[in-house]
Amino acid sequence: MAKFYPLLLGCVALLSVACSNVTVEQYSEFEPTLTLEAFFSGPLTAHGVVKNRGGKVIRTFNADIQASWHKGVGTLVEDFVFDDGEQQQRIWTLTPNGDGRYIGRAGDVVGDGQLTVAGNSMFLDYVLRIPYKGSTVDVRVDDRMYLVEPNVLINESVMSKFGFRVGSLALVIIRQSGPAGV
Repeated sequence: MAKFYPLLLGCVALLSVACSNVTVEQYSEFEPTLTLEAFFSGPLTAHGVVKNRGGKVIRTFNADIQASWHKGVGTLVEDFVFDDGEQQQRIWTLTPNGDGRYIGRAGDVVGDGQLTVAGNSMFLDYVLRIPYKGSTVDVRVDDRMYLVEPNVLINESVMSKFGFRVGSLALVIIRQSGPAGV
């Protein structure tokens, strides 16, 4: 057993590095700087894919988003159309919570979503209640968004249940009018 000890330590070290979490604060110096009130203002469109846990695309979608702010609180009205014709609407409210943090709420979100912005990035963690086989299932969503151009935001999301990945999303959000983000 003693001769396997260095190998075991190496595996533990590798796993601890492999499982380390990336934080939004690590992007604080990246540009262009994402300002939610500027980017999420007016009309936007989103275009994306839904993947199963194995990474296979199982659905595509497009969405029109109307975003506005009133007394410091943001509202995003998202109207989705999926490739099979299904339509969904989600209405987010984003309430500032100090120091680049916001509380995100929507009708199909369980509890409060935690949103943090730094540099060109926004991370949003929430539990989404989705229809499944005549009932519903709650999945944790880890949304990570990156402003790559003043009017283009890339979003990647990982969905998990009991700590296991059950699916993912990849999409682009395009601001439809005027300069934003910076």
